[in-house]
Amino acid sequence: MSGLLGRLGEWCARHGLLVLALWVLAAGLLTAGTVVWGRPVNNNVAIPGTDAQRAHELMREGFGPGFDPGGTVQLVLYTPKGTLNEKARKKAVERSMDALRRTPHVAQVETPYRVGGMSPSLRIGIITVRLRGQDTTKIAQTSEQLAAAAAPAARAGIEVVPSDSSTPADKQIKTGVSEVIGVVVALLVLLFAFGTLVAAIVPIFTAIVSIGVGLGIIGLLGHIVDVPSTASILATMIGLGVGIDYALFLLSRHRALLARGVAVHEAVRRTAASSGGAVLFAGGTVVIALSALMLAGFPLLATLGWITGVSVVCAVLTSITLVPALLGILGQRINALRLPFFGRAARRDGPATGWTRLGLWVARRPWRVLAVTVVVLAALAAPAVTMRLGPLDDGYGDKGTSARRAYELIEAGFGPGANAGLIAVAETDERIAKSTPPDPLVQVLRQRIEHIEGVAFVAEPMVNDDGRSVMFQVVPDYAPSDPRALDVVKRVRAVQVPGARLHVGGEVAGMADAGDRMMSRTPLVVGVVVLLSALLLLLAFRAPLVAVKAAVMNLVSLGAAFGALAVVFSQGLGSRVVGMDPPVSADGSYLATLFFSVPIDTYVPLMLFAVLFGLSMDYEVFLLTSVRQAYTRSGDNRAAVAEGLGSTGRVITSAALIMVAVFTAFIAYPDPLVKVFGVGLAVAIAVDATLIRGFLVPATMVLLGRLNWWIPRWLDRLLPNLSVEGHEEDAPPAERTEPLLVDAGRHARRP
Repeated sequence: MSGLLGRLGEWCARHGLLVLALWVLAAGLLTAGTVVWGRPVNNNVAIPGTDAQRAHELMREGFGPGFDPGGTVQLVLYTPKGTLNEKARKKAVERSMDALRRTPHVAQVETPYRVGGMSPSLRIGIITVRLRGQDTTKIAQTSEQLAAAAAPAARAGIEVVPSDSSTPADKQIKTGVSEVIGVVVALLVLLFAFGTLVAAIVPIFTAIVSIGVGLGIIGLLGHIVDVPSTASILATMIGLGVGIDYALFLLSRHRALLARGVAVHEAVRRTAASSGGAVLFAGGTVVIALSALMLAGFPLLATLGWITGVSVVCAVLTSITLVPALLGILGQRINALRLPFFGRAARRDGPATGWTRLGLWVARRPWRVLAVTVVVLAALAAPAVTMRLGPLDDGYGDKGTSARRAYELIEAGFGPGANAGLIAVAETDERIAKSTPPDPLVQVLRQRIEHIEGVAFVAEPMVNDDGRSVMFQVVPDYAPSDPRALDVVKRVRAVQVPGARLHVGGEVAGMADAGDRMMSRTPLVVGVVVLLSALLLLLAFRAPLVAVKAAVMNLVSLGAAFGALAVVFSQGLGSRVVGMDPPVSADGSYLATLFFSVPIDTYVPLMLFAVLFGLSMDYEVFLLTSVRQAYTRSGDNRAAVAEGLGSTGRVITSAALIMVAVFTAFIAYPDPLVKVFGVGLAVAIAVDATLIRGFLVPATMVLLGRLNWWIPRWLDRLLPNLSVEGHEEDAPPAERTEPLLVDAGRHARRP
């Protein structure tokens, strides 16, 4: 495989202008396509086979307009002075309702002057708008149009805030500032690493082209499949980080070869054969980990996984084609525009001595290094047991958004449970008539639900058109993020009345089902990711113990990431630091506390596992590649570990700094979900590039000795030869030496 990649890299270098033009053209056309045809998103949170999904299906059958996801928008009214019942304000509200009825797709407008539509203070009310035939993928735009139609109320001094029926995953996230911050910091790191402006710009340019192509593909895929609105932000985060990193690894190797006097095209070929193979395998592990999310049983999470994988594939393709093309075009000018005080020239005399000394220091005391590192990592991971999972409601959103303002007004006027409404739909064996008083079966159902602990209110029941199901809107005592709300869902579902089967839907019920489904599937997903990633490493290095050890090391860095999430969010020790606003207390004031706990959405740990496992494998592949090359040349395991750490330490550190900078920059986003991902990704990469790759991996490799590269003869014969090492790139420029081979890890020999 290394030979094929080498030939591909050399061809791209010799036809650099053509390759560059094709990539830029692809990015331009795809971006233009999304401008012309749009980027449709659809946050389909359906979970087939769950109780909540059955309740939502029944909601659509004969209950009138608006009883389906995206079919209801609430306009929250608030007057700071007087009440909404005062004559002038009431007339303004009625004129607003008339305007709403004339708005396209509005099927029904429910007045706030109804039972349950007005707060006890008469200062907060809710206009419920039920829609029919609207574009359910544009909930936010629809809500804004309806709020604009309520202008008469706004002119009367009434605050009008739209609140739609979307979940946190539906919120449209706009990109911009964080990407710029991440790119600027990455450029500074690259300047320090390379010392020349031209070399620093190459990874940035490559990553931007990769992101342009990836986002264009994702945007157009929205016309074919349901693409969540958060897909683009996750794709940008991951794609930008790995795109810069992959190009950095290739560029570092290329400049080192040029410094040794290797001709430009030959240097490109050797770089593509060695580092290009490592990039291909590293990217493959990320894609495998993300693709395994399809086994989680949560369609939204599965789509997020493979859609994010598109950006990784684009990063790999640009790295093994566009980077060689740019290197061929620039030639020796890759070292042009050297900046004073930045970076150091590529060394001719071997790896960076600082990292080599660290490797030798670890090699002399592996047991002590292993013990101390394990203790430190265990301490970092210990808080993970306190992680608080649950729905992340709009009460934790940015204070400047209408979603949070509406949430707070509803909570202040109607109680915390008004934002966590449940939909209980009962299928009946016999037809029920729409009558007053209600059918005895309906009365029994309502009474049973009303007497459940934690239920604050049950609205008047609604019977569908064919009389085969009845719906109750249930308001619990607790907010959506309160764990006790999940207990209410379980109690309502436990209601049993002869002749009826009760199903419970709504946001809280849906997230409860999603959590249960993913908890049951988590062992499967983790097992598949670990197994396939280890298999890929086995194919790459033909070393079973190395493959298993790499998978275990990645799990260790994940523990540290989850521990950091628990400290920052679940324990609240850093919630303000990452820019989150405190929630509102029961008396309507903001909590005057420095720390406050924030729940983490139930699907976030599994998504983070997949992403982090793949990204952590990147540095493992690059380090192992260098160690294996050194061991193949010398046969000395201790020296090979030190040399491998020395030759990759500076590059891996620079790559990790870039990725940490990119992920940290995204913490500035107002969306809490993005903050959680930013913190988790940044901490995991930082720990992985320092404690794991700098101490734990070298110590274990020294202790294992020749067993690192041991492979049973039967397995050696069975596995295909897909080595990513590319030994020929280390040959002197005038000739190629015969590579050393390692036979079953016992001794080195010439072929």
